[in-house]
Amino acid sequence: MAQSETTAEQPKLKRVMGPGLLLLFVVGDILGTGVYALTGQVAGEVGGAAWLPFLVAFLIATITAFSYLELVTKYPQAAGAALYAHKAFGIHFVTFLITFIVMCSGITSASTASRAFAANAVEGFGLDWGKLGVAAIALVFMAALAAINLRGVSESVKLNVGLTIVEITGLLTVILVGLWAFTQGGDNIDFSRIVMFESEDERGAFVAVTAATSLAFFAMVGFEDSVNMAEETKDPVRIFPKVLLSGLSIAGVVYILVSIIAVALVPVGDLTETETPLVDVVRAAAPNLPIDEIFPFITMFAVSNTALINMLMASRLIYGMARQHVLPPVLGAVHPRRHTPWVAILFTTVIAFGLILYVSGFASSNAISVLGGTTSLLLLMVFAVVNVAVLVLRKDIQNNGEHFKTPTVLPIIGFVVSLYLVTPLSGRDPQQYLVAGVLIVIGIILFFITTLINKQMGLKGQITDPSHLTDAPD
Repeated sequence: MAQSETTAEQPKLKRVMGPGLLLLFVVGDILGTGVYALTGQVAGEVGGAAWLPFLVAFLIATITAFSYLELVTKYPQAAGAALYAHKAFGIHFVTFLITFIVMCSGITSASTASRAFAANAVEGFGLDWGKLGVAAIALVFMAALAAINLRGVSESVKLNVGLTIVEITGLLTVILVGLWAFTQGGDNIDFSRIVMFESEDERGAFVAVTAATSLAFFAMVGFEDSVNMAEETKDPVRIFPKVLLSGLSIAGVVYILVSIIAVALVPVGDLTETETPLVDVVRAAAPNLPIDEIFPFITMFAVSNTALINMLMASRLIYGMARQHVLPPVLGAVHPRRHTPWVAILFTTVIAFGLILYVSGFASSNAISVLGGTTSLLLLMVFAVVNVAVLVLRKDIQNNGEHFKTPTVLPIIGFVVSLYLVTPLSGRDPQQYLVAGVLIVIGIILFFITTLINKQMGLKGQITDPSHLTDAPD
């Protein structure tokens, strides 16, 4: 049966998400591992002005969000960047590459979360297992996520709701105990640190800020996932703009508040040296309360949400590409009883294992920043393409032009800034390029292997409908 016929027979997704549910999805998807794990690393780049990179990252994310808003209200379908690249350029390999890069960003994001989970587990249980122990916990955690993913999408989504609540609760706890500490006073509070810019980067203050922004940007990603819910949102043309911008603003305010509180309560040097920065912040804010003993476990649950969402997304993208004959067919295999894409889940888990082992062995001192920075690097590549796509697609009139329109200057700024942050000029750690490059090469090799398989089998490997790349098996 032809792909077009199969697509035509599929029932439409049910539009069940109103403004409230969509806002919870957006906020829950943005808030997560970035601020829990990378606050100290960001502070290490710029000193007490750690709030500045988070603010810049928020502004950059908002500019690109305007491009996403025009495209999602113009083409209210799932698949996001892959769909927009497909419509704008119509080049099969480009569509594949964008899809694969998005998938890779999910795996690197989940791997970052696994390292943060392991570091907080060590802190919470008072373990002294060293670097190998942290790596072992991260691997076990990733294996547990694979088991949940294999169990079924229903179980994964239900768990996600609970973890989102814990995630938000943890950040509100930091803000509340921090503000409470400010009202009580204390010798450890130093507001002067907030405006102190310190950097050991010999290339100057601008590069230090952009290097820190490239890390802080990891905390702002996630909003782009919400466009995949377009087909399940009530009146997306009307709802999406105000909800997405509101969600980004809420996340931006939370991140800036958390970074200010962190720097005011904990010396920058201490923040930089720890993989559990917010635990130290809570401990400094409420030394006489047992909150600091509980917070590592709150953080563990919070970062689990980031990992679960991203591994779920990554496995479904691999499954979708295999089903459309642009990756080896075996990656599209579905478990006969659980109805989950089990080979795709194992494939993405093995890649995550490799990333965790690599950073544990070769980048152990900055493992979380390497993985988090790689995630932002990959997504900034995608954002650069999306900002070009929105301008290319201006000639394609949809719905009589009744959709959100972003000012033309914003996609241009978004493209230039995203492209700059991708380049070495932004002060990125070279290891991020190594990790990203290896992942992309794996995708290209698989693509050409699949092309040979398709020729032998007389199949055409074309992404005919990117909106079905994220379809999960029933």
